[in-house]
Amino acid sequence: MSARVADVVVVGAGPVGLMCAYLGRLCGIDVVVIDKSEGPLEVGRADALNARTLQLLELVDLFDKLYPFGKPCNTSSVWANGQFVSRQSKWWEQLEGCLHKHFLMLGQSHLEKLLDGKLSEIDAAVRRSTFIENIELNSTGCLTTLSTGERIQSRYVIGADGAHSFVRNHFEVPFEITRPQIVWAVIDGVIETDFVKVPEIIVFQAETSDVAWIPREGEIDRFYVRMDTKDFTMDQAIAKINRAMQPHTLSFKEIVWFSQFAVKESVAENFFVHDRVFLVGDACHVHSVNGGQGLNTGLADAFNLMWKLNMVLNFEAPKELLQSYENERKPVARDVIATSGELVRSTKFSASGTHAEDYVKIVEKRAGNITGMGVRYGDAELHGSRLFDFEVFNGSAKTRLYSLMGYTKFTLFIFGDCQLDLKIPEFVKVMQILPNEDRENYWTRNTQYENLALLVRPDSYIQSTAPLDKIESLLELCSINNSDSSKVYSA
Repeated sequence: MSARVADVVVVGAGPVGLMCAYLGRLCGIDVVVIDKSEGPLEVGRADALNARTLQLLELVDLFDKLYPFGKPCNTSSVWANGQFVSRQSKWWEQLEGCLHKHFLMLGQSHLEKLLDGKLSEIDAAVRRSTFIENIELNSTGCLTTLSTGERIQSRYVIGADGAHSFVRNHFEVPFEITRPQIVWAVIDGVIETDFVKVPEIIVFQAETSDVAWIPREGEIDRFYVRMDTKDFTMDQAIAKINRAMQPHTLSFKEIVWFSQFAVKESVAENFFVHDRVFLVGDACHVHSVNGGQGLNTGLADAFNLMWKLNMVLNFEAPKELLQSYENERKPVARDVIATSGELVRSTKFSASGTHAEDYVKIVEKRAGNITGMGVRYGDAELHGSRLFDFEVFNGSAKTRLYSLMGYTKFTLFIFGDCQLDLKIPEFVKVMQILPNEDRENYWTRNTQYENLALLVRPDSYIQSTAPLDKIESLLELCSINNSDSSKVYSA
């Protein structure tokens, strides 16, 4: 049997694998997705999209399809022993260059179904109910053998197949797991309670009976309940909720999902091996669900990786660019584990017995990770930082900076009134934004980047900057024939 030829095989059709495939297809990459499941997730698992993820979704025209189904939430409150302790949201309110200063509480099934449908519409449907039998490296890439007997020859393979990743194990990538012996119950359902229901995250504490109430889309609410034993029933978990909420009571009219998780923490030794194989999402980093970072971190992996593959496959970028995926994302994964680890341990260990208050203070301290807005790929001023979003006008029509970008190309923003006579590479889009009102062109009142030229990566991080009289220096970096051309692609 002859092998089907593709650019990339993605193993795993969870949200991260689906996003890799969708972004790849946007870039004209031939991607094949393989998954053992029969269809997208129906219930359970991740429950929130953070502010940075919402920005990234806007880049690829997915935001408007998802946002109406979710519930905005940017406030956390603490109750202890039946008494209100505090309410706070300042870490969201203080975000700069961000329109959506909140979580969007929305189950990951909504994102999976949207992406699955998008891939089907463009004749790239997931190969369902199919297992990977073998992946063999050869001179042209990877030969993947499926349980159906079919073989696929691809340039690259992406392992998006979760914490028990076949791809990671097949290529013997070390993945040492730490288990801090903390076990939680998770319940999604429709509730009845005499506690006033509000669209905020509430952390309850009675002695050490820690419970987090998470608002969800529609009529659903989620509860995380620390149990500290693997042997418990749903009724026991609900009893702990009521103990923490005293003197209020709660019952479930309908249970949508019930599960338990034991906290596990690990970062893979490598995210990119043999110059051909990538790991993304839970395949290369797992941690506590505390802080809502798992899904968001995995999606950011996809946005970091796929434009780089696009540059290498379609624009002859140096292959060294691909190593920057691991160089940039592995430190982020470590930070995420440090954040979620500190949060989850605070629910069990507190010197003063103020578990719930300790938890919220850690959220404030670690807000950069939790909102996603503190992630950057460099330490030199603007270099490697996320591009701020703000109001821009096209004549009299109001829009925003992020609406002027796309994921398939770099964007060269020129914030100022200057004459342009530039030779632009094919993979760079130029947007000039004037500092004063103009009836025919783009303009803004915002002075964040006044009199600067910014070369912005497809994932909306700033690659490099220059004053307006030095714009040519940015474009010189864009030449793929230039010996220093790799500088344009990664921080």
